[in-house]
Amino acid sequence: VSRRRIGRIMKEQGLVSSYTVAQYKPQKTACNESVQANELNREFLLVKEKKVVVSDLTYVKVKNKWHYICVFVDLFNREIIGFSTGPNKDAKLVARAFASIKGNLRDIQLFHTDRGNEFENKLIDETLTIFEIGRSLSMKGCPYDNAVAEATFKIIKTEF
Repeated sequence: VSRRRIGRIMKEQGLVSSYTVAQYKPQKTACNESVQANELNREFLLVKEKKVVVSDLTYVKVKNKWHYICVFVDLFNREIIGFSTGPNKDAKLVARAFASIKGNLRDIQLFHTDRGNEFENKLIDETLTIFEIGRSLSMKGCPYDNAVAEATFKIIKTEF
């Protein structure tokens, strides 16, 4: 007997399961409406290390609470060069990921992300300005523009 059939029978009988799986409930927030262009333009193959870094955030469940992971992926070899974790999805999480990168941040020429509000922040803008890092944003509603970061999260979630 399938779960779908059991669910339908329970619904017909007015029964409610005492066992439920917690679901992540995304919060409705407006996306980053910046006029910044997509400088990367899905050119994911590079020949020099740490020239272009892509980043994104995702959520994972830890001890029955949702936490966030921010990773920085080098497009040259798809290596995670920086990361941070925490209970809040904010610019501090991204700043901690920047701080975790070993080596000279001035080597990075372009920082590509999606249009999440946590990336459009004074703290992040100052970091990019200080280290002379260019910015690139995915097109609105297009996850394929940040496919490398999304694929990295798929691997992380599958493995762990």
